[in-house]
Amino acid sequence: MRSRFWPGCLAVALVSSLPCCYAAAPAKGAASTMVIVFKDGHKQAINLADIDHVEYPLVVSAASTGEPGPSRGRFFGKWEVGDGAGNNFYITLLEGGEATRSSGNVHGKWVYANGEADVTWDDGAQDALRREGTRYEKFAYSAGKHFTDAPDNVTNARNTSPKPI
Repeated sequence: MRSRFWPGCLAVALVSSLPCCYAAAPAKGAASTMVIVFKDGHKQAINLADIDHVEYPLVVSAASTGEPGPSRGRFFGKWEVGDGAGNNFYITLLEGGEATRSSGNVHGKWVYANGEADVTWDDGAQDALRREGTRYEKFAYSAGKHFTDAPDNVTNARNTSPKPI
């Protein structure tokens, strides 16, 4: 019995140490890198010194690309937008869901839905702030329309105080 015990222990020790033998040694400065493993299995190391901030979108965009939309916190702040007639005004979105519009000094509420900010104004009009590629646009809807209807106008939108959370 004793003659079988030690070789068995040795075999278990060797098999359990195999993953350690094949594990890659940490690269120099590995504590300052982050490794992202993608769904297809490939990996990418990123130097943490190159990262300004990280955003984790909570909702996947409804866009046909299926890419995640910007985070809710990306919409906080004062947005300069167009009115569709060549003039600009400001929309301010607060963290608690309150919204103000400088054009007509109107109050409203906003929600984060499908990766965009949907604002419903007290006068019945609606605006949606959406990321389109690398920029943002404001989609305006008159009272009685829905966010899925054709917009009355689409203009550029720029957050003058971007502070993503």
